[in-house]
Amino acid sequence: MNAMTPTLAPVQRIRHVVKGVVIEGDGPEYGRDPNRFVTPPLDVGALVWPRPAPSPAADVPVDEIIDILVETGEVLKRDRSGLLAQAMERSVEAGFYPRDLVERSFAHLGHMFSRPAMEFMIAQEIGGKDLLDGWREVTTPSGRPARVRAFPCRLLHVIAGNSPGVAANTVIRGALTKGVHLLKLPSNELFSAPAILAALAEAAPGHPLTRCFSAAYWRGGDEAVEGLLFRPQYFDKIIAWGGESTIRGALKYVGPGLELVAFDPKTSISLIGREIFESEATLEAAAVAGAHDATIMNQEACTASRFQFVEGALDQVDRYCERLQAHLGAGGRSASAEPRPIPRALRDEIDGLRDMADFYRVWGGYEGRGLVVRSDEAVDFYPEGKVVNVVAVDRLADAARHVTVATQTVGVHPPERKSGLRDILASAGAQRIVSLGSATPEVGLPHDGFYPLHRFVRWVNDEG
Repeated sequence: MNAMTPTLAPVQRIRHVVKGVVIEGDGPEYGRDPNRFVTPPLDVGALVWPRPAPSPAADVPVDEIIDILVETGEVLKRDRSGLLAQAMERSVEAGFYPRDLVERSFAHLGHMFSRPAMEFMIAQEIGGKDLLDGWREVTTPSGRPARVRAFPCRLLHVIAGNSPGVAANTVIRGALTKGVHLLKLPSNELFSAPAILAALAEAAPGHPLTRCFSAAYWRGGDEAVEGLLFRPQYFDKIIAWGGESTIRGALKYVGPGLELVAFDPKTSISLIGREIFESEATLEAAAVAGAHDATIMNQEACTASRFQFVEGALDQVDRYCERLQAHLGAGGRSASAEPRPIPRALRDEIDGLRDMADFYRVWGGYEGRGLVVRSDEAVDFYPEGKVVNVVAVDRLADAARHVTVATQTVGVHPPERKSGLRDILASAGAQRIVSLGSATPEVGLPHDGFYPLHRFVRWVNDEG
């Protein structure tokens, strides 16, 4: 090799899964160095389940499905095949997250397949297993007998790449609702979904449930592929995660017979009351909780707080900012201690604020160990990379004017203040109010204002 020739990173080879079968091979190449990857050739026809044949798992009792999912979790924990470890290493090489955060995220995947969690999801989101396994008898107020079933759907999932947990949750929700599911892999998280589906196939080889899932990559917005797949003759709903471009890309295919269920982009905030200044201990506890909520998946998650509204005098708020900045760089189960430099564009924005000391104060540097901007009004840029804008307010209720339908999680401290704020926040558009430090999401509760399992099925009546 010529000494002047640059060394290129090896090309990653991506697996597809088609109806429970792992597919390998060299087809199209995507990405740029150092994140180039090759996928198997895409067989669009193999990725659909012909109508009117029912889903392979339609008549499998949900208790049997839960047993299989629990065993899938055990397969992931044991990982005797090494597929999950390999997927994790490939995710590390892709470089979206530091190694320690990727390792913890992948180690948690098997634990997500929890029987109590799945039982809770069905009870909360569907209303009972009988609605998934058959037809529930009801009588209307007019006296008409009827039967209702949560019927399996054909779902095309455009999943997000900001956490491998998204793929695990998609497989769990999809399996419990018994439909057929095509997962479109995100370019920044190509490995967890195929590894989870391979574990499902290992837990229940040849079972109808394994034939309900496929996962493949194509470039998002590729009309040659999506124009064929995004049709009501193949799918009932598009389940889309991601940014505005992803949601708008899916929307253009929505029409009669093809519905959109959107986990669209959200921003989360925190409201922190003056009670934190009662002692050094309460101030420290609030800073730890505020830092936890701000750094979920290194602040890539929708649940991660980016704006924190703090009630108090300016010198008090500054004390909170100092404590908060000190904790933002600490690692945890959902955050890495490895610093990643703040993006250049954001650095330029903050540099401009440093010159306006009468209005803004900044704690921290640009190396990625946490940075706090204190202001009287919310800044007009999007904080990311462990950057938090702390806004001083006289009353927590004043912060409600910053809440919109794009506000997902609002962490409140102390928790006793929630009851006085939740109706105001909900009226403004917020979808989730939690105690500060508890922004990590839970299953079985509404997500983005709806119950996912409820939307993953089609509710069908048999009347008379």
